[in-house]
Amino acid sequence: MYLYGASGHAKVILEILEEQGTKVAGLFDDNPAVHSLWEYPVNRYTSDWNSKITGMLIALGNNHIRRKIAEQLDVPFVKGIHPKAILSGRAKVGNGTVVMGGVTINADTVIGRHCIINTNASVDHDCMIEDYVHISPNVALCGGISVGEGTHIGAGAVIKPGILVGKWATIGAGTVVIRNVPDHAVIVGNPGSTMTRK
Repeated sequence: MYLYGASGHAKVILEILEEQGTKVAGLFDDNPAVHSLWEYPVNRYTSDWNSKITGMLIALGNNHIRRKIAEQLDVPFVKGIHPKAILSGRAKVGNGTVVMGGVTINADTVIGRHCIINTNASVDHDCMIEDYVHISPNVALCGGISVGEGTHIGAGAVIKPGILVGKWATIGAGTVVIRNVPDHAVIVGNPGSTMTRK
């Protein structure tokens, strides 16, 4: 089992895996100055490693970079789910996704691949979260919400039931979303509105 990325996000994932009882052999990072993280060795990734890797998680918070790395690697991806997260037995979580401590994911929610469901986030029933989404700490998604690929929902945001959030959108921290969000939009405020650029 290996992680790709050796920064602060990797520390959280390492502790999740330790809590799961999953042995981590090491990490990969592109920064040649990084040789270890805690007691774990950090290497540079090449395809020669593929035969040695039985599972990997990408420990990078940037959604675009996480997708780029996932598409380049020919290795099996696993899930990282903190034992203090609450997941309905009727929820589904895709490979490559990490679920942090204190998270609640309720019935019939589907979480895609390579997502981050961060500390104390709440994802209620019947939500559909596509690949490469990052749901930040303390976000509250009410029931029946759809979140498109690559979207980042900032810390403490609240989204009301039944909302459709497009692909690669950004919802600012603390935003309250009360209407549908188009692809690539940047939404901030309470109630949330499209951010205009000068």
